[in-house]
Amino acid sequence: MFRHGKGRTRYNVMLFLSLIPMPMLYLLSKVLYVILFYVVAYRKSVVIQNVSRSFPEKRYDEVNAIVKDFYHSLCDNMVETLKSASIMPELQKKKVMLSGFEPVMEQIKQGKHVIAAVGHCGNWEMLNIIPALFDVDMYAAYKPIAVKSLDRMFIKIRSRFGMKLLPYKTVARHFMSNKTPSLYFLLADQCPKQVSETFRFNFLNQDTGVFQGVEKLACKVNACVVYLNTVRVSRGLYKIECREITTNSHSTAEREITGKYIRLLEDNILENPGGWLWSHKRWKR
Repeated sequence: MFRHGKGRTRYNVMLFLSLIPMPMLYLLSKVLYVILFYVVAYRKSVVIQNVSRSFPEKRYDEVNAIVKDFYHSLCDNMVETLKSASIMPELQKKKVMLSGFEPVMEQIKQGKHVIAAVGHCGNWEMLNIIPALFDVDMYAAYKPIAVKSLDRMFIKIRSRFGMKLLPYKTVARHFMSNKTPSLYFLLADQCPKQVSETFRFNFLNQDTGVFQGVEKLACKVNACVVYLNTVRVSRGLYKIECREITTNSHSTAEREITGKYIRLLEDNILENPGGWLWSHKRWKR
């Protein structure tokens, strides 16, 4: 996979660091928190603005608590993702508690594609272990990293438990041509490049443009659509609950699938406010 020495060196360094015991990596997370929050103030103004506008009823100290919780979660996500480069599959499986996946597997057995709409909640990288738990093809859309060696490195890490990665520009073509019923993971809570006036919703107390991709793909082949509600139960342990959006996309009205996704995502964020990716410029358009 690595054609150049620099890329292999980066991967070997990351692999070596991932061998550090998890308690020590969580100490590293605390150091990263101090650096990101206090020293470089990584996107701090963006985070504070996003949280404040999303929760206008909250006092300053409440907003600040959510902001700090976000940075702690972000740093934990970093070291947990680092650990995933070398952790044994059986140990990684213990870090997730899955519920509600049986109906999804049944839909796939019946010959239907299933789209799992996901948000940047909890540690979304933990979803990569799911293919090791079920005997079905699973694909995840991703945005390639500009630095090719880093891109190859993260593909290697994210696919080591069986997840098949698709560059986001190829997802629709693959989805339409794939004759084997499969589960597709799509992160759909970021800001689209072009905002359709038809697909605007009130989300977290703000007028918000939303990606149409999940709904459009599902309606093309009458796919089943679910939402993966992800929350952190404790440090390093996540509960991923599969919640049905529709089993018959052809019977839904325009905006219905997207609207249900937005409501489920909002409920997920409200359940654990600090766990969402607040540093993204979600409302820049």
